[in-house]
Amino acid sequence: MSAAHDHAALTQRAAFASVATAVLLLLLKAYAAFATGSVAMLGSLADTGLDLVASLVTLFGVRVAAQPADAAHRFGHGKAEAIAALFQVIVIAMSALAIGAQAVSRLLAGHTTANPEYGVGVSVAAIVLTFGLLAYQRHVIARTNSVAIGADHVHYQSDLLLNGAVIAALLLDSLFGLGWIDPLFGVAIALWLFYGAWRSSTHAIDQLMDKEWPAEKRARFLAIAARHPELIGIHDLRTRTSGAQDFVQFHVWVDPAMTMAEAHRVMDEVEGKLMYEFPGTEILIHPDPEGQYDRQGEQDEALRETPE
Repeated sequence: MSAAHDHAALTQRAAFASVATAVLLLLLKAYAAFATGSVAMLGSLADTGLDLVASLVTLFGVRVAAQPADAAHRFGHGKAEAIAALFQVIVIAMSALAIGAQAVSRLLAGHTTANPEYGVGVSVAAIVLTFGLLAYQRHVIARTNSVAIGADHVHYQSDLLLNGAVIAALLLDSLFGLGWIDPLFGVAIALWLFYGAWRSSTHAIDQLMDKEWPAEKRARFLAIAARHPELIGIHDLRTRTSGAQDFVQFHVWVDPAMTMAEAHRVMDEVEGKLMYEFPGTEILIHPDPEGQYDRQGEQDEALRETPE
């Protein structure tokens, strides 16, 4: 099985697992919210409903991203994952606004809950299910580095805190008569969801804006490329990621007396070593005679990027 096929299969299975979990949790929490009247449980229900929508979009996104490059999309469809992740961010933010508004309203008006055992039982079941899903998502993310599954993972991480907050709110209200604690927890949940939305957005935006690789990954790439004895220097390195696909292009200096056939052989050897260390990466190498720069200001970049 190719790396691309393996990535597609794993991400789609993770997305299906997320959808199935969200459907089950939605049914359980709808019953508990009706039975308890808890604003924290209502917030948890709203979050799960929006999680289901986001998970469906994630499933669509990873299926599109798995499509191979075609005549209209020569670099593939990998950014569909980042678009799906940004949609999830919007969903999380909308959920936070709705929960926060409802919590503030009930905090000002005064509100009590009923049948706390239903809410606690459902929340405990939700925590168990969520732990299982998170474990599987971590496995998939480690194998694929999928930005869409990563954003979905953040959703369900926040769900653990959310369900724990529901349990705490219901118990404090029922045991100690702290009626104000339930909507207060609703406000806290809304703030946490806003934080999760911001955190989820950064990776997706980085991909859509073609942000460079992390410094450590770039340094490792340069060090491996520079091992070839016939490369005199490396400059104008450019890197980006689209879904599961990495793209790299850079210029190298070679002996000006080298023939085209010799230069081609060297480029093939360098590319082979790099693709072994960075599988699935699309690499474009441009050879230059030693000392030649194609653009003004490129010399400063070369000095920074050529390994010592």
